[in-house]
Amino acid sequence: MKLKELPLKITEWVGSTKSLLLHTALFVFIFSLRFLNVSFNDILLILTTAVSLEAIYLSILIQMTVNRNTQSLVAVEEDIDEIQEDVEKLEKDVDEIQEDVGEIQEEDQADTIYERKNAELLLNIESTMKQLTKDIEALKNQKK
Repeated sequence: MKLKELPLKITEWVGSTKSLLLHTALFVFIFSLRFLNVSFNDILLILTTAVSLEAIYLSILIQMTVNRNTQSLVAVEEDIDEIQEDVEKLEKDVDEIQEDVGEIQEEDQADTIYERKNAELLLNIESTMKQLTKDIEALKNQKK
């Protein structure tokens, strides 16, 4: 096990049910020293010293956890900033695509109008051609 992993394992263990049970057993044991004719002052001295040392180590472990979480949050913040930049780029791309679609629609409308005018013109020419054909036929019939 690496040295960096040890505080993590200890922190995980301290927050467990096993740790709670062990601490309870230790406190019961320390107070039961009175039945072994250890003076109450000595019991309080042992208990105070043990609890003070434990509090120091717990505060160090807590600070290490806070530092680790802070570093993790900084990394997440950087990821969020990168994602935000990507979203902004995508928004610009979407805006450009929408503009392109609008231009294409305008061109399609212009093409549709042009095609409609051409169709009308062709119908007009066809109608004129039919009329000319009839006129030519009528002229042929008059000459005969």
